[in-house]
Amino acid sequence: MTTKADMRLRRKRWTALRYHGIGLGAAFFFLAPFVITLLSSFRPNAEAGLPPLPPWPTMGVSFDAYRALDTFGSGIWRHMLNSFVVSTGTVFLTVVVSLLAGYGFSRYRFPLKNVMFVLIIATLMIPFQSILTPLFIILARLGLNNSLFGLTLVYVTLQLPFSVFMMRNAFDAVPKEIEEAARIDGARDLKLLVRVLLPLVMPGVATVAIFAFLNAWNEFFAALVLLSSNDNYTLPVLMTAVRAGRLGAINWGAVQAGVAVMVVPCLFVFLLLQRYYMRGLMAGAVK
Repeated sequence: MTTKADMRLRRKRWTALRYHGIGLGAAFFFLAPFVITLLSSFRPNAEAGLPPLPPWPTMGVSFDAYRALDTFGSGIWRHMLNSFVVSTGTVFLTVVVSLLAGYGFSRYRFPLKNVMFVLIIATLMIPFQSILTPLFIILARLGLNNSLFGLTLVYVTLQLPFSVFMMRNAFDAVPKEIEEAARIDGARDLKLLVRVLLPLVMPGVATVAIFAFLNAWNEFFAALVLLSSNDNYTLPVLMTAVRAGRLGAINWGAVQAGVAVMVVPCLFVFLLLQRYYMRGLMAGAVK
């Protein structure tokens, strides 16, 4: 005879099975395009233009697509290095500036504090395309046009409004009693920020770092306009040449290889910091 406890246990099992089934199904649909792209990039040239099903190489694993990708522009390694330099520089400067600005807006009082913060957030409503020409002129006057450092500064400028907003909310979520206790123990300003508060706002830092890296790694329009030398192009600009092909002939294997090269670092960064990402994002969302 089935008892009520057995029925409740059975319902819990079916509920858990249903949730896991839905989760696995959603994960499959999200991951399938990445898996298909990665497997297709290992097809030989003779198989690259065939339909993508089955996605795995049927004529043997080959690196022809990656060798073909290396023939575009200045070589895939050069353009990967450019993207890596710009992305890591953007992450470093964005985290440092937003960390200090967020701490200042959260903990200090100064004239026009709220007005300045609103003005910073208001820049999110300005389309990037509308300020591209002034940015181009400013970089040209500073001698930073067609340079990776100048492009990095532009990316940092675009990331700062959201990043400052996130970091101020992260510091607001830290009880002031912790800071007061640290000051009583002798910690002051920068030492207090680095040793006491930084570990507590690490989820916010991770969220800012992920957004800065993904946006800098995948950004195309600013890199296309502000860079004029082939040796300085980033990966998204290189991919336009790969997708355009030579004399109208598109090497789909090289396209798949390029997409795989662009996606893998993004997945790596996200998986590395995802344990902090949701906490940091939710901390910013409730303010």
